[in-house]
Amino acid sequence: MQTAFRVALAAIALFCLMSACGKRQAPSTGTGATGAGTKLVIAVMPKLKGIDYFNAVERGAREAAQELGNIDLTYDGPTEGKVDQQIPFIESWTLQKVNVIAVACNDPDAISPALKRARDKGVHVITYDADANAEKSGREFFVNQATFEDIGRALVDEMAAQAGEEAKVAIVSSSPTAPNQNAWIAVMKRYMAEKYPKMQIITIQYPEEDQGRAFSMTQDILKTYPDVKGVFGISSVAFPGAADAVRQAGKRGQVAVVGLSTPKSMREFVKDGTVKTVILWNPVDLGYLTVYVAKAVAEGTLKPGATEFEAGRLGKVKVEGDQVLLGPPMKFTIQNIDQYDF
Repeated sequence: MQTAFRVALAAIALFCLMSACGKRQAPSTGTGATGAGTKLVIAVMPKLKGIDYFNAVERGAREAAQELGNIDLTYDGPTEGKVDQQIPFIESWTLQKVNVIAVACNDPDAISPALKRARDKGVHVITYDADANAEKSGREFFVNQATFEDIGRALVDEMAAQAGEEAKVAIVSSSPTAPNQNAWIAVMKRYMAEKYPKMQIITIQYPEEDQGRAFSMTQDILKTYPDVKGVFGISSVAFPGAADAVRQAGKRGQVAVVGLSTPKSMREFVKDGTVKTVILWNPVDLGYLTVYVAKAVAEGTLKPGATEFEAGRLGKVKVEGDQVLLGPPMKFTIQNIDQYDF
């Protein structure tokens, strides 16, 4: 009788345990395949947080995550544009075994070992905005805002139109190791030599991702080179810093300022005539596309050899080798800049 009672209790306990297990929700997964009730964990990191450009990227990333529905999105990163501050985020996400890490890299080589360690642990890795060393990092795709060729040529053509084909010009960049800025500068130099051989770059300055330093460096350029006719600002903070320096020096209309930044950052300079044209792409769309690519890479629907990719409201975008291309650069002028809120 006592034995039978124990058997009955054991059966009841087993039944309760099985019932509880059956009701338990499946947790979010890291590197494994996803199934019913699970979400892809995607970690997106900017070069730095808190500036208009990457705030717009975050908006697009969150839009895509909400639209797709099965995404657990983390958007985080350093408050300074320094690669050594990016690496701890990568290491933490690797330990958490997120599905995908997407990074805008501050240094293509210095960041690569951390990305390679993530890949070795089974985490998918993509880059966007600024690439890593593809071979050393093992990253799978680079989500490129536009080709380096298109951006470099657009910048030079605009400067030639404003300052003249024989102008002496300066470049205010980002850091000496910034991969996208260095690629644009290489295109700009080559394109100048081909199409505007008398245009001369007299100096290149590197204020890092610091608008105040871009301002002071441009002030120094205007004092040191009184015959300078144009300044390129080729980061989202270098451009407004350079424009502000030209305006405060009373050089509006005398020194052309051409570059890459957000409409929000440049609106006042366009409205007062310091800047005629802002060249960029839509960073909201870049963040949106990055999350779509991350999901497709994790689920195996975007693979090497693809020539195009379906990305929600963006429709079909081109894939060239290991790069997914957002599209050609955009131009913002006094006629259209108020139409954009990023």
